Amino acid sequence: MNREDKRLHAVIQGRVQGVGFRAFVLDQALRLDLTGWVRNTWNGEVEVVAEGPQAALEYLLEKLRTGPRGSFVSRVNVDWEPASGEFDSFEVAHTR
Repeated sequence: MNREDKRLHAVIQGRVQGVGFRAFVLDQALRLDLTGWVRNTWNGEVEVVAEGPQAALEYLLEKLRTGPRGSFVSRVNVDWEPASGEFDSFEVAHTR
C-alpha cells in the first residue's frame, strides 16, 4: 500500500442486480490493480469498497456511473476515506 492510496466506498442504485454488475466491477478493479470487494445488498443495490491510487479509483467511479450493458444506474453514493491496506486482492463478497 502506498501512503497516498485512498479508499472509495460506493453504493450503486438502479437496475444493477442480475445484469452482471459485480463481474463488471471485478473486471475493472483487477485491470486497475485495486484491492477490496463488490457485493449485492439485500435491498437491490451494489456496494463497492476499493483501495488504490486516487486516479485509478476515479476511473473506476466513472465506470460505476455507467455500468455494464443491460444495467441502468440511477444514483451512486460515494464516500472517500484513507486507505486501510486491509485487502490483498479484489473479490466478489457475499450479499449483505
